[in-house]
Amino acid sequence: MKFIKKIGIGYVLMLVLCVVIIIVAEYTFLNGDEMHGIFIGLWAPMLIGLMIFFKLVDHGSK
Repeated sequence: MKFIKKIGIGYVLMLVLCVVIIIVAEYTFLNGDEMHGIFIGLWAPMLIGLMIFFKLVDHGSK
């Protein structure tokens, strides 16, 4: 609980979303639709990059 308060509920939800995206991408890839699996799998690093960017912008404004 202390971890969630420290990083914020929004960031925790984004991390959960990234895990769900990775699971869906793996499922899609392993069921034979490789190109869609790779495409969906690229969303997770993009979301993590956005989280880092927003955290840096938020930290820089303080």
